[in-house]
Amino acid sequence: MGSSRFPKRFLIVLLTFICTSVCYIERVGFSIAYTAAADAAGVSQTSKGVILSTFFYGYACSQVPGGWAAQKIGGRRVLLLSFLLWSLTCAFVPLDPNRTMVLVIARLLVGVAQGFIFPSIHTVLAQWVPPHERSRSVSFTTSGMYLGAATGMLMLPSLVKYRGPQSVFLAEAALGAMWSLLWFSYAVDPPRSEHPKATASGFGESQLPTKGSSKMKVDTGVHSTKSPTIPWKRIVMSLPVWAIVVNYFTFDYALYMLMNWLPTYFELGLEISLQEMGFSKMMPYFNMFIFSNIGGVIADHLVTRRILSITKTRKLLNTVGFVVASLALMALPYFRTSGGALFCSSVALGFLALGRSGFAVNYMDIAPRYAGIIMGISNTAGTLAGIVGVDLTGRLLEAAKDAQLDLTSPESWTAVFCIPGLLCIFSSFVFLALSTGERIFD
Repeated sequence: MGSSRFPKRFLIVLLTFICTSVCYIERVGFSIAYTAAADAAGVSQTSKGVILSTFFYGYACSQVPGGWAAQKIGGRRVLLLSFLLWSLTCAFVPLDPNRTMVLVIARLLVGVAQGFIFPSIHTVLAQWVPPHERSRSVSFTTSGMYLGAATGMLMLPSLVKYRGPQSVFLAEAALGAMWSLLWFSYAVDPPRSEHPKATASGFGESQLPTKGSSKMKVDTGVHSTKSPTIPWKRIVMSLPVWAIVVNYFTFDYALYMLMNWLPTYFELGLEISLQEMGFSKMMPYFNMFIFSNIGGVIADHLVTRRILSITKTRKLLNTVGFVVASLALMALPYFRTSGGALFCSSVALGFLALGRSGFAVNYMDIAPRYAGIIMGISNTAGTLAGIVGVDLTGRLLEAAKDAQLDLTSPESWTAVFCIPGLLCIFSSFVFLALSTGERIFD
C-alpha cells in the first residue's frame, strides 16, 4: 500500500477519510439512538436539546488544545489517542435517558476526544499534501463526514428497531477500534527535509513542524533545531482568519442543527417514520459527500489551469454554496411532504459542502504551517454554533408548543430553518470582503 503505485500520502488521505466517516457515524448514531430512547421515556424537547448539545461543550474546549498538541507532538499520535478515548467511552456508557448526569459526562468526554481529531487531521494533511492537491484532499477527507452521516441515517434506525438503542453505542465503539488498528498499523510521519527526495516525491511542505521543532538552515549551511513560535496575536487579529471563523460558525450551525433535529422534523413535523423512508433518508448527507468532492475537483481545476486565482476560486465556491444553501433552508418548512423536505435539505447540505472548497481549505492557503492551530480556532467557533443551534432549536420548539402551535405546522419550524439561512447570506458577504488566497503567515 506504500508502493510507488499508491503513494503514501494517498494512503494517509484515505485513512483520514475513513476517520471522519466513523466520527460522523457516531454523531448521527447518538442522535438517532438517544431520540428513540428519549421519546419512549417522554423526555421534553428542551431536555433533549440540552443532552444533544452537551457534546459540543466538550468539543469546543479541546479544539485549540488539539491544534496545539498536534503542532507539538504530532497529529498522528494525537489522532490515535483521541480515537481510542471516544471509542472506549461509547463501549462502556449505558444509554438511559433517565440517567442524565451519566449521559452528560459521557457526551462531554466524547466531545473532548473528538475535538482533538480534526485539528490533528489538518495538521497531518498540511504536512503530507502538496499545495496543488490540497482542495481535493481536504474535500475528500471531509466528505467522509457526510458519507458517515448518510451511512448512519441509513443503517442505524434499523439497528435501533431490532437491537435497541444501546446496540448503536457498541457498533460505534467497534468501528472506532477497527480504525485505530488501521491507523496504528499504516500511518507514519512525513519524510523530513533532510531526505533529498522528500520534495520531489510531493510530500507536502516538509518544513512543517511535527514534533514541536523544525529544521532551519543557517548561513553556514548547517541545520539547527529551533522551536517554532506560534504568532497568536497575528492569528487572532487577522481579518482573513476571521472570515474563515465566521463561515465555520455558520456552516456548523446549519449542519449540526440539521444533523440533530432533522430526525425530529421528520418524526414530529411531518409525522413520517425514519424506518419507513428507506434509502431516501440518507440523501441529504450523501449529497454532501458528492458536492464536497465536486467542489474540490472544481477548485483544483480552476487553480492549476490558472483560470482563476486562489483568492477568486475560494470566494466563488464559498459564495455560490452558501447563497443557494440559504434559499433551500428558508424554503424547507413549507414543503410538507417527505420528498419536498428531502429535496430542500439535500440542496442545502449539498451546497454547504460545495462552499467548504472555499472557506474550509483557506487556512492552508494563508497559513499552512499553522493549519492545525487555525483549524482549532475555527472549529471552536463551529462548535459554539453547535451548542447554540442545537440547544436553541429545542427551546424554539418548546416555545412553539407553549404558544399552542402544533409541531406539524410550518410556523413551528420557520425560525428553526430561517436562522441558519440568514446566517449563510451574512457569512458569504463576510468571506467576499475579508478573505484572501495568499499566504500571509510564514
